[in-house]
This record gives sequence, structure tokens and C-alpha cells, in this order.
Amino acid sequence: MQLPSPLHQILYNSASFFIKRDDLIDPFVSGNKWRKLKYILLDAAAKNKNHLVTFGGAYSNHLLAAAAAAAKHHLQVTAFVRGEEVNNPMLSLCKIFGMQLYFVDRESYKNKPRLYELHFGSNKAAYFIDEGGASEEATIGCTEIIDELTEQFDYIFCAAGTGTTAAGLLKGINQLALATQLHIVPVLKGGDFIKDEIFKYEKNLTKLHLHTDYHFGGYAKTTPELISFIKDFTSKTGVLIDPVYTGKMFYAINDLIESKQISKDAKILAIHTGGLFGILGMIDEFSKIS
Repeated sequence: MQLPSPLHQILYNSASFFIKRDDLIDPFVSGNKWRKLKYILLDAAAKNKNHLVTFGGAYSNHLLAAAAAAAKHHLQVTAFVRGEEVNNPMLSLCKIFGMQLYFVDRESYKNKPRLYELHFGSNKAAYFIDEGGASEEATIGCTEIIDELTEQFDYIFCAAGTGTTAAGLLKGINQLALATQLHIVPVLKGGDFIKDEIFKYEKNLTKLHLHTDYHFGGYAKTTPELISFIKDFTSKTGVLIDPVYTGKMFYAINDLIESKQISKDAKILAIHTGGLFGILGMIDEFSKIS
């Protein structure tokens, strides 16, 4: 396990910026998944819970991280998977780590607390973990990203799904009274809701900036333009990025610099949140683009 995660400086399209390589923390419990689960696992242990129960989609990086983390800590782990039963490389890895999978229809999946109570309400060993690890404990873990920085930045960029990592980053910036501005790239269509999710955990939003036009059609959606960018970025920097989260963030950084909305001379830090196994769900798309 590589902690604190290293800081790498790269040059891409004549712009230089830094990357916080949280993807290198652990091969399976990587990036913000490790950050989120750190205090969740400590809370479960404090409450003498040894059966993790969580939620996610068929290509969820959170499910893989939870499965790997449970195996490392000798815990049982169960996941409710959204949608019809499928077999894919991501879920196969979850099973190898010992995760029990329950596939549920999308309507039932919407009420996660009810699903948990229905199946595990009487199980005193069970511990509820929301989709993506969203929780106060998760934000505390993500705040530590800021604590690890040994220099200050003008802008910090991060991709966002649930907004939990963003809330932790903003909390850390505010706690240390940094001048740093936090730029968040929601990967879902209509990502303005992220602001409300962040507000649940951190009330001071003055240093928060949302860029909601880089979703490329919505969550886990992509386009030939995004795939081409990812292949170009990775081949020129040696840093592998994914089409669900980090690819959209780095595309946004490059576009904002090229359009002069932010200066290429600014000191920029991008948080690499891992999740690289998400590429497996779109590997055919990469083979189509030369």
C-alpha cells in the first residue's frame, strides 16, 4: 500500500500540472475508494460488525473495492447489484474476493434501506454501506487528501459521482483556510445536484466550482471524442485514466486551459481517483477508435 500517495508532475499539450496518484494506493481498493472505506471499516470494527452489506451497479468500482477490502480484513461482504443478473469481469473479480451478489430490479434498488432491512435487518453482524460508500466517515477519509499535500495549489480538480469525495476535499480546504479553489467535474448528466450532496457534509461552498458540461451523455456514457482523448493522454503521459471518471476530468482540465478559462500557468492539481477497472466495461469502444 502506497501512502501518502505520490504527486507526479506531467506535461500534456504544452500545459504542466500535477496529479495526486491515489490510483497507486492499492491495485483493487484504489483511489477515493480506499479513502472512503478507511473510516467506514474502522466504524464497523468499533461496532463489532463483521458482515459488510453494500450497493452498486454491474461495473461498480466501489463493489470491487469493498470486496477486496473485506477479504483483506477477514470480513463477510454482500452486495445488492442494480439491474438484471449479468456476468462480467468486474463482478467475477468481486466473486473471487468472496462477495455474495444479489441482483435486484431497478425500482426496488431505489430504496436501499428497505432492501437492507428486508434481508439483513435481523442480522446483528451486518453493517450498511451506502452506494459508493457515501457517508460522513467517507468524507473524513477524503479530507486527508488535503492533509497530505506539502504545497499549495491554485486549483484542485476532481471527478464526482455522489459528491462524497468532493465534500471531503472542500472540507479539507476550508479547515486549513487555503486559498485553493476546488473544481468538480460531475460525471452524471444534470450534475448540479452534486452541490446539494456536498452541502450535506460541508456548508461553506464559496471555493466550490462545478463544471457540468463534461458528462459525455451521462454516467458510464462515452463518445469517440472522449475515447480518443483518453488514448492520446495515456500514450503521451503514461498515466492510465478511465472513461467513467478520470477521463472526463482530464478532458475538462485540457479544455478549460485551451479555451483560456483557466491559465495554463496556474498551479493545478488533479486527483486521480483510481477506478481503472471501469475500462473493462468499455474495452470494445477503445478497439473501435484508432
